[in-house]
Amino acid sequence: MNSLPRVFSYLKPYKSLVALSLFFAIMTTLMDLIPPWLIKIVIDMLVEDTPDSTVYWVAGSLGFSYLARNLFNYKRIMLNNKVEQKVVYDIRSHVFQSLQKMSLNYFENRSTGEIMSRVNDDVTHVERIFIDGIEQASTAILTLIGITGILFYMHWKLALAALIPIPLLAYGAWMYTHQARGLYYQQRERAAGLNAILQDIVSGIKETLAYNRQDRETGRFNEKSQAYCDGTLTVMRLWAIYSPAMMFLGSLGTVFILFYGISAVQAGELTLGSLVAFLSYLALFYTPINQLHSLNNMLQQALASSKRLFEIIDFKPDVVESANAILPSARSQGSIVFENVCFSYLKEKAVLKNVSFEIGSGKTVALVGHTGSGKSTAVKLLMRFYDANSGKILIDSQPIQDLKISYLRDQIGLVSQEPFLFNGTVLDNILYGNLAATREEAVEAAKAAFADEFVQSLPSGYETVVGERGVKLSGGERHRIAIARAILKDPPILILDEATASVDTETEVKIQTALERLADKRTTLIIAHRLSTLENADSLLVLQDGQLVETGNHDELMEQNSIYSRLFQSQVRL
Repeated sequence: MNSLPRVFSYLKPYKSLVALSLFFAIMTTLMDLIPPWLIKIVIDMLVEDTPDSTVYWVAGSLGFSYLARNLFNYKRIMLNNKVEQKVVYDIRSHVFQSLQKMSLNYFENRSTGEIMSRVNDDVTHVERIFIDGIEQASTAILTLIGITGILFYMHWKLALAALIPIPLLAYGAWMYTHQARGLYYQQRERAAGLNAILQDIVSGIKETLAYNRQDRETGRFNEKSQAYCDGTLTVMRLWAIYSPAMMFLGSLGTVFILFYGISAVQAGELTLGSLVAFLSYLALFYTPINQLHSLNNMLQQALASSKRLFEIIDFKPDVVESANAILPSARSQGSIVFENVCFSYLKEKAVLKNVSFEIGSGKTVALVGHTGSGKSTAVKLLMRFYDANSGKILIDSQPIQDLKISYLRDQIGLVSQEPFLFNGTVLDNILYGNLAATREEAVEAAKAAFADEFVQSLPSGYETVVGERGVKLSGGERHRIAIARAILKDPPILILDEATASVDTETEVKIQTALERLADKRTTLIIAHRLSTLENADSLLVLQDGQLVETGNHDELMEQNSIYSRLFQSQVRL
């Protein structure tokens, strides 16, 4: 579907407001057409030397027409702006909702800056269609229709002469549109690239300062900035040719009218007042034509941006909920089964190869293995951030593909290696685990995660703003807030992906004690490189190169010449 009809489809819910705005646009246009006619009457009365008080009434009515025109225009602008903001809100909301439905790989394969460019900058460019486009286009078209009718009414031969440049103007507009659309799309891509590198550099400012790479980052940024500037100049060069050329062609109509009009006045076919009025209307005639040329330029920018927006809206996520997805009424018991699960991010490189295991309800199980062995990938598949290429994953004997995605993720609490904290208060971040929970419940969750003590020492306690990504807290403090968030969610399945990696030994012992106290209430899946924390796990699953190679508890695996025992002993020696 073409982008422009799709953009205008957002007007449907506001048809009554659009119709009312169009009414005031028509009235504004009618008021614009009256002054030249009144001036014609005054000039003809003066030329014919017919002194009459009527001429003053005609002159006075000119002021009334200007007043009425501006009053109608005020109402049109107010209504138009109201419709514009409602539509832009709907578009931005639709794009954001589409992003929320994306699979994880969509975000992992695109920079944050590029996505933000689409949601913010591209929506702003589309917004111009409604802020300037509809307003100017509607009045321009109505003005053209009205003036064309008046011109033919006054003198049809002069009117035909005025229309001579129109085919050339139409051809020029088509040529410009054909070339500009692709250029503007490339320009929006370059703008997204500039935003992406800016976001990347700002996010990595600590590393930039630590390694004294300011000059390098300045060079990277300037390279993208120069590409953006070059693209803008290319587009503007085309516009610099197109705009003056169209204005020149339009001005030829005035020349044709003057040549013909002079002889018509001399021959008595046309009064002087009529010629003056005709030239005044002609000026009004070409003004909206020039406006439409400018709108065409803006429209090409907007269409390039709308194409990028609809790419988000039309994007098909890899993880899709089944039309017959089940929403169980009961809380999950927490049992987990992997049956011959295979998965790869890239076709040529398998990450998991026929992995099968079972975790009983309420059990604590650890995934162990070298970096890249597939531990975190197994967690992503369990939460349906990705779907397995083959095999099955079941919760309570139910394939997860058959469950509502929202239900599945409600049953799982995740604390990752690098927990994300939003730029809000400590309390806000804990309550993210359960928006319906009370402050008292959030505090209890913080106590269970041994976070309450340090939170109370913060300047504003639980109302302390943690900064972007929790930058005002230490790594261990961020982890404990994230654990409190997962505890408040109170899921039957708890996943700790290196959840204690950034805490000191004393804090780690406290967290382990808290988790052991909660173990009888939930199935706990742990991923940890620090193997000394896994001695009390009910079972250990050892992965190597994407395959499950060993299972057993700590004591059983230590008695064998196992991969786990060698990993454990190497860490003890360290």
